[in-house]
Amino acid sequence: MSGWRDMGRLLDHEVSQALEEGKDPTAVREVMEQAAGTTDLRSLEDVHARLVDLPVRDDFPYTEPDDLPSILALREPAPRARSVEAPLDDASLEHKLHGAWLGRSIGCALGKPVEYFMDVRNGLSSWERQKAYLAGVSPTEWPLRDYFPERSPAENVTGVSACPLSTRDHISFMESDDDIRYTVLAQQMLGTEGASFTSESVARVWLRSLPYDLVFTAETQAYRNIVLGANQLRSKQYEDWPHEVDWRWVSHHLNPYREWIGAQIRVDSYAYAAPGRPDLAAEFAYRDARISHAKNGVYGAMFCAAMIAAAFSTSDTMDVIEAGLEQIPATSRLHAGMRRTLEICEAHGNDFDQFEGVIRALHAEFGHYDPVHTINNAALCVAALALSGGDFHRAVTFAVMGGWDTDCNGATVGSIVGAMLGASGIPEHWSGRLNDTLLSMVPDYHPIAISECARRSLAIARDVEASSAVGV
Repeated sequence: MSGWRDMGRLLDHEVSQALEEGKDPTAVREVMEQAAGTTDLRSLEDVHARLVDLPVRDDFPYTEPDDLPSILALREPAPRARSVEAPLDDASLEHKLHGAWLGRSIGCALGKPVEYFMDVRNGLSSWERQKAYLAGVSPTEWPLRDYFPERSPAENVTGVSACPLSTRDHISFMESDDDIRYTVLAQQMLGTEGASFTSESVARVWLRSLPYDLVFTAETQAYRNIVLGANQLRSKQYEDWPHEVDWRWVSHHLNPYREWIGAQIRVDSYAYAAPGRPDLAAEFAYRDARISHAKNGVYGAMFCAAMIAAAFSTSDTMDVIEAGLEQIPATSRLHAGMRRTLEICEAHGNDFDQFEGVIRALHAEFGHYDPVHTINNAALCVAALALSGGDFHRAVTFAVMGGWDTDCNGATVGSIVGAMLGASGIPEHWSGRLNDTLLSMVPDYHPIAISECARRSLAIARDVEASSAVGV
């Protein structure tokens, strides 16, 4: 079944999660030693729960809450002044929204064929596998300059590319992908419920419009928990249900993936609904992320939503990054990791020509995380923005060349730079191959014109703006 692992694998991931979030290694080891030889499913579930409930050790240098008031209280106290452009008229905003949708689609399609290069193979890391794959075609293919070719003579060393419909040999539309599907689902929900949507609203959309076979890792586990423990979400008739949904249980129960990248890829439509308002975009992202994620998994969603929203009102990529960092706890591993990423970029002169050195340094710094974790992939997104200077080609190609979760990172960076530049600022070399067409496997969006998605985002953004003006 999609996303499922046996309890042994889930417990292995939970051990990693426990250590990463600062739990005492001795306590973790004791729990696992006491469980040695256990095979009963219910007993193994209890082991997982014991790991989840272990306290963070006293000397852990980070403070990482899950509730929104505490998150906001730990933000940097004095945000730096940023250049902010004037509010956009409808035509200008639609142009930027079209650029964001196009950029997300392009970046996702660019990364899809090599998404499964994320693990080490034959001694090659994820980015080195890409380089070897392309070099097998021609020495001029690296650095990345086009969509990936479907085949390479180096396949015996690197592996075979996936998703042939997104390769240069065949691409003619944005094929269905979870990185696009969540953008569509959030837009549908916002179109119906507007700025007043809740976490329950997000869960209902999943139950109604997102087949279980199309979710992965943290979303798989949370979806299962929603069905098992929160069936009041099935219909709006339960809006007055007398009991609060226990979102901590939904996001934590048998879910060792709760700091992985899943929530981070779900937030674009929230930013499109709040262009130029990073704080509101981050709050929207929190409402969504909390149903499946915790700590840095939630912060990653808030960080990316804020960056995308800021991209509608500034053309400075560093301002975009700072706008994102302002919305997450300054006491978190994500915040520290992004500051370290900026230091690495500065040490290489923020020079795109030094991209391999930056990638190597980021892999050395963050390679201990799972390839689908929030923190390491967010680092690649930040580096892509810092080194690109706002150039679309450089931004999306770096995001993919950096490896790990290539389609997710390409999509996020493409969305940010697309919003900055607008549709006309994206080279035809990248945008023309999609033929303004998106497939999502979501009703009313399969197929749909990418430009129509932008028009719908404009209507939502203006509705959210109007509701904010009257205090809704």
